[in-house]
Amino acid sequence: MRHGAALALLGFLALAPALRAAAPPLPASVAGPRIVVAFANPAHAAPAPAGTTGTRYGGNGYRVAQDAQREARRVAERYALHALSSWPIEALAMHCVVYEIRDGRNIEDVLALLKSDPGVLLAQPLQEFRTLSEPAPAGYNDPLYDLQTNLAALNVAQAQARSQGAGLKVALIDTAVDAAHPDLRGRILRSHSFVADAPPGMRHGTAMAGIIVAAANNHIGIVGIAPLAQLEVFQACWQLAPDSDAAACNTFTLAQALAAAIASGTALVNLSIGGPPDPLLAALVEQGEKRGVTFVGALAGAQAGFPTAVPGVIAAGASERPLPAGAFGAPSEHVLTTLPGAQYDFESGTSVAAAEITGVIALLMSASPTRLAPAVIPRLLGERTASAAGLPAPASVDAAAALARLGTFSPRLAGARPAP
Repeated sequence: MRHGAALALLGFLALAPALRAAAPPLPASVAGPRIVVAFANPAHAAPAPAGTTGTRYGGNGYRVAQDAQREARRVAERYALHALSSWPIEALAMHCVVYEIRDGRNIEDVLALLKSDPGVLLAQPLQEFRTLSEPAPAGYNDPLYDLQTNLAALNVAQAQARSQGAGLKVALIDTAVDAAHPDLRGRILRSHSFVADAPPGMRHGTAMAGIIVAAANNHIGIVGIAPLAQLEVFQACWQLAPDSDAAACNTFTLAQALAAAIASGTALVNLSIGGPPDPLLAALVEQGEKRGVTFVGALAGAQAGFPTAVPGVIAAGASERPLPAGAFGAPSEHVLTTLPGAQYDFESGTSVAAAEITGVIALLMSASPTRLAPAVIPRLLGERTASAAGLPAPASVDAAAALARLGTFSPRLAGARPAP
């Protein structure tokens, strides 16, 4: 990224008051490597006169400026690129275009040329991200509660005596979710899709949703960690095979979902995914953090990638094994949760740990009299792990102890601001 231009833009951003519809789908055929290129697309304070073209604002909000359109066409012609799709990101004052390299050139050579072009703010590969689940064997009136050993490890029952997430909205960026599941009815506020013509499948998202918000004491199934919170679902991932936890997403879909989640006003975002470092996605997360949004991400082994390598992101890992310094542990093996079609099954992986940590943070945010700043959350969760090979596995986060710390911090929470 051209840091000077990008930082100047970030200083004058205003998040969109409404969510954009999903952008046109990328073509299914793959003729060559794909890249994301961003151009300056600053917002103006007022719409242009009636009858003009290429305005940035209109009846439906943020638009692509003529200057950005011209730059996108110029770059396509100059560097022999084929445009596949595009979308404006108001939160970063950018217009992004996905191009395909169809003549066999090396992607790194093309990106090097683009990064030296003064009209380009950002040039990067269109990267792929994966949900981080692993195959697993097959005082509440919920009949499956006794099988939820993760709740005991997290000390959730004691924590729920004080907070159950009431009044809090959590953003889940994942696959689609089965909102008709009997344990999720009333818990899904709304859903948005940024994956046009995606193959059917909502297994991973439904599993993460159940861990966070499955209803408690409804004589059905399981208990969510924050059963009175509500989820707003932003579908950016698609299931790779029927009846599989494996799902994928990319820079294109995740950027749209992140921008929409930030614009929705949520205070907490769950990202049970992992992949390579991504400058565009990192910039969006950093912008959200400046707006008081807390992000929870799943650790992908020893890889320092997106989202957990972004400063400020709460890194969630498996408490059954040693973790890198700075991460928080939660159970990640054989965790019972919801699946599409009114089903339940055991799930494993750091995706699960991220959803559990998100649930615990939802309890904290719901119990706090003021909106918690992202920098405060790690202090409330407790001592972060600093384990190494050969040392005992770290303990799980203790939800009840975190709520007790909240009582000692309140009402003077460092960096906190009133809830909107």
